[in-house]
Amino acid sequence: MNPRICWLPLALTLVVPALGADGLSLWHQARSLQPGEVVLLCLEAEQPVSRAEVAAFDRTFPFYRDGESGVWKSLLGIDLNLEPGSYTARVRAWDLEGKEHRHDYPLEVAPKEFPVRRLTVDEKFVNPPADQLERIRRESRKVSAIFARVTPQRYWEGPFLRPVPGPASSSFGKRSILNGRRRSPHSGTDFDGETGDPVQAPNAGRVVLAEELYYSGNTVILDHGQGMYSYFAHLSEIDVEVGAQVARSEVVGKVGATGRVTGPHLHWTLRLVRTRVDPLALMTVLSDE
Repeated sequence: MNPRICWLPLALTLVVPALGADGLSLWHQARSLQPGEVVLLCLEAEQPVSRAEVAAFDRTFPFYRDGESGVWKSLLGIDLNLEPGSYTARVRAWDLEGKEHRHDYPLEVAPKEFPVRRLTVDEKFVNPPADQLERIRRESRKVSAIFARVTPQRYWEGPFLRPVPGPASSSFGKRSILNGRRRSPHSGTDFDGETGDPVQAPNAGRVVLAEELYYSGNTVILDHGQGMYSYFAHLSEIDVEVGAQVARSEVVGKVGATGRVTGPHLHWTLRLVRTRVDPLALMTVLSDE
């Protein structure tokens, strides 16, 4: 097998493929191997493959076939709170006769320092009133159940688009101090925008939530398939209904300032098989798809 040559954006790093003992060649692309990043793991086999999966970071991520090239790819999420250290991605691939092939691929996750943000918000979003606690718990369970599902189909294809034209204004992973009290880290990326600006689906998906939530205000969640979800928060309007299939660039809502905010903007959270990752990392690794 000849090593595959990959042309990559300058922001990406590449590990040159190496043939494993079981006839599997593996390599990866990523901005970096740090918490919150997305790793594109590539697989090529001496024998045609019918399906494949990889276990890494206590998750199992599916592979998808890259057209007719014979290369299979998997998007691995390095969770925001993953401890730095040496990890192993355990790949399993099945040939057309059902024979299983295995190969272990090392990944060295480096530490990352996240900045701190200090915000002042309405006190009800830091210490909610007692009559709202059950609502908050119910909504949390509902969203967690959505993220826990891994839809077998892959709805998305190709690069992911920026959902609004504005620049990122608050980076992923920032440690949050609200009204002087430490809260959960920022698990999404914020983008500048004015109330009423259209929010586009970054890629194809199915609407699995479209309603107002206590903390995130008017919210839309898209299931892109294979465990990938986009979560858009603080919308002024919701323009889709649950169950709708949306295409890349289709408008799903409008920028707003609902829920726990200091002003109008778009908050985009990305989940990848329950891992919290930076949407900008996904956009980078898929930019050459």
